[in-house]
Amino acid sequence: MKYKDGEYQLFLNEIGHWIKIEGSSNKTVPLVILHGGPGGNHYVFERTAGPMLAKERTVIYYEQRGCGRSDTPHSEDYSVELLVNDFSFLVEQLGIKRVDVLGYSFGGELALEVALAFPGIINKIVLSAPSLMFSDMVYDIQIQGFKKISDEEFSDRIEKLLSQNLTFKEIWQKVWALADSELVDRFLFEDVKLAKYNRRLWENSGLSNTGKMMKALQGNPPSTPLEKRLNRIMHPTLILTGAHDRNTGLKISNIMKQELPNSKLEIFKKSAHFPDIEEESKFVAKTLQFLR
Repeated sequence: MKYKDGEYQLFLNEIGHWIKIEGSSNKTVPLVILHGGPGGNHYVFERTAGPMLAKERTVIYYEQRGCGRSDTPHSEDYSVELLVNDFSFLVEQLGIKRVDVLGYSFGGELALEVALAFPGIINKIVLSAPSLMFSDMVYDIQIQGFKKISDEEFSDRIEKLLSQNLTFKEIWQKVWALADSELVDRFLFEDVKLAKYNRRLWENSGLSNTGKMMKALQGNPPSTPLEKRLNRIMHPTLILTGAHDRNTGLKISNIMKQELPNSKLEIFKKSAHFPDIEEESKFVAKTLQFLR
């Protein structure tokens, strides 16, 4: 690998991308981390599970186009294909022949798309609370997730929306618009203290999700849904999912476990959408054990 520990701005596929490398002295197969969102960043992961992984592995963070500390493309130029190609440019520019990948939430979905497009550069795959964002199933999981943790008044508002002649996506958009930060924290976490810690880190980062990537990707989904292509991915894959995940849900992880030919599913009994934060030590141990 050409680069040592540090932060870099690399020009990939005509876009400046923020890169950070830790643990290069370990000289392992590099572990590339793919963040969620869509439109998120790595600020929290850099301060939680990431440094623990870097004690043993060479870890590479990069933030996707238009996300976090990376540059924004002109004309809101986003698609799964572009994001996958950005990844291939990253690996090429770093001078790496083969990488492991760890994708959380939407990053898990993107990791699988990369494995389908460039199977030769992927060694092992770790999926943390992976999504299938182009499926109506996700909208239903999240709507029911909000209903499960909301008070009677909010639950009644959801029921009223469900009784109207609206699509799942329209209901989902309205539910998210109604939810305040406290409800979102309860939705994403089991442990209230860790939810508050996570939100403080979000606020400290000064980074925000503009929503532009999500909107662009939803308007331009892959021609064949990912769930119908999962059985082509032969890489060893570890799926890490919280038992209480109301955001992407055990249902999606179970589908992936069933369809990915060489996969293993680990359930985190005390976690919701972020097992990397709620059960950090176990998350790191399971990941390192698998990568070894």
